[in-house]
Amino acid sequence: MTLSVALLGTDLIGQARTGTGKTLAFGIPVLQRSVAPKDPDYSEMPQGKPQALIVAPTRELALQVSGDLALAGSDRGLRVLTVYGGVGYEPQLDALKEGVDIVVGTPGRLIDLADRRALDLSHVHALVLDEADEMLDLGFLPDVIKLISKTPETRQTMLFSATMPSAIVSLARIHMRHPMNIRAESSYENATVPATAQFIYQCHDLDKPEIIGRVLQAEDAGKMIVFTRTKRQAQRIAEDLDERGFKASPLHGDMAQVAREKALTKFREDKIQVLVCTDVAARGIDVQGVSHVINYSCPEDDKTYVHRIGRTGRAGATGTAITFVDWADLHRWKMINKALDLPFDEPTETYSTSEHLFHDQGIAPGTKGRIADPKPREERSSERPERSADRPPRNRNRSRTRTRGGQPVAEGAATTASAPASSSESTGGSSSSSRRRRRRRSSGGSGGSGSSES
Repeated sequence: MTLSVALLGTDLIGQARTGTGKTLAFGIPVLQRSVAPKDPDYSEMPQGKPQALIVAPTRELALQVSGDLALAGSDRGLRVLTVYGGVGYEPQLDALKEGVDIVVGTPGRLIDLADRRALDLSHVHALVLDEADEMLDLGFLPDVIKLISKTPETRQTMLFSATMPSAIVSLARIHMRHPMNIRAESSYENATVPATAQFIYQCHDLDKPEIIGRVLQAEDAGKMIVFTRTKRQAQRIAEDLDERGFKASPLHGDMAQVAREKALTKFREDKIQVLVCTDVAARGIDVQGVSHVINYSCPEDDKTYVHRIGRTGRAGATGTAITFVDWADLHRWKMINKALDLPFDEPTETYSTSEHLFHDQGIAPGTKGRIADPKPREERSSERPERSADRPPRNRNRSRTRTRGGQPVAEGAATTASAPASSSESTGGSSSSSRRRRRRRSSGGSGGSGSSES
């Protein structure tokens, strides 16, 4: 629906469900309308200046888009550069000096390079805003407007988004020239992919890892993405699943960029089965073979729910989306359910032992949420005496018996009791004399000996 319009150079607004091919909807026109270095007309172009700019909200999405464009444009020899934060400037600055044709990046680093005058956007003929609604949610709208102001007014502008908030509509009216609206669905209420089976379970927080462990052993279980509300929660759940024997890795903003890319690469290459993500880190991720998406925490709103479960059931494939709803989140879920017109107004109370969980997910009876057993009991019992043998038992007894008077007394103090007594006599301290009297009573000393000393 998009190609015939975009190839003519017309501004357009594309709205469709996530996973329906928006990347190539703007990627093919951008590649086709760019002049390749081996074309005869390239000598008339400004040498090495970017011809197209694609803005994405997250680093992972920018890398994904640039990878698709590099693959699609490899035969034409077009040079694609990915620009994002969290990594050094030098490789990006060197690539810009050598010359690039298409730049894909996140708003912050793009503006930084443009302000340094290392990135020249004055010759851009195509500007693409991918996942525009997410850039609005992340607060990137001022940065996007600043980037638009650095491009020529005669450019082609393409805006793609799964949802269309009012702020995005206003942005389009100001910065686009008679854009054509292309919507692949009749209404936003159909934003979820029909091929994705949705299950809503009301369950306890402490039981969720056990449920996930059992779902991972279902008949059709492949790769799985688990969404959490916080970065700390993502880290904790990934470690919990790893301890249970599943190959899991976190993906969140506190991780170094190299670690994030490594985790995503391992997930694509089937080296890990579970990716535990926050919303920002997994925005727009397109990975083949994702059979399940689990919302460990209830999404904040209907848009977040749509984007989360859109990681499965992509490009016509089937998928399963499971949402855990805590008792405190019931009201929030009912608002999401009403906004998307879903038939799950009353989530089913579910435990890891519930029969309907095994039936819904195709889990074999008797399956447990752990495939790596902890150390056998005999190993733990054999280790315990070795650890305690390093500590002399006499220390424990002495610490209990030698503090009866309220003050710790060193070993051998009983044999030298008279020496500290006489020294404390000279100072006249009342607390010392009280300790001396208590010591004499405990040792069985007579009152006469006490009077002779005084």
